[in-house]
Amino acid sequence: MVSNVNWPSPLRIQPMTKAFARDISTWTYPDAWSVYNSPPESDLFTTEFGYLAVVGLDGTLVGFACSGAEARVPGLSEEIDTLDIGFGMNPIFVGKNHGAEFGAAIVDHYLKSNRASHLRVVVQSWNQRSLKLTKNLGFTEVGIHECEQNGSLVSYSVLTKALH
Repeated sequence: MVSNVNWPSPLRIQPMTKAFARDISTWTYPDAWSVYNSPPESDLFTTEFGYLAVVGLDGTLVGFACSGAEARVPGLSEEIDTLDIGFGMNPIFVGKNHGAEFGAAIVDHYLKSNRASHLRVVVQSWNQRSLKLTKNLGFTEVGIHECEQNGSLVSYSVLTKALH
């Protein structure tokens, strides 16, 4: 993994490719963020499962986005007229003040590509960096959802954003 990569602005959203999916499955996050590491199953990040790639105009993979069931955590029910979304950034760009542009590109994509009246995201409650980002993108915290994952109780902040 190259650590000295320039941010490839502007960003675009495109269908996930097998090559991007394989790349994402190798990403590793440090310390507490290791909960976001993916199992080495490249098929997980396919368009079949609602995944999209977030790339720079030069083709650099910046992150991914997903929607629908793939964005919901266990026990969180689908809501009428609400699109659940999730996203993850390539760890080489995390913590370098690119979150606002990254998140805005994803929110803008879903704003233009669906008819839901709200977007909903869930963020692990301890993750203040991601909570700050989603709130800066216009999401409002509406509750807490707890579920068991990998034998542990995990607390999520639930946030929504009105679209229309």
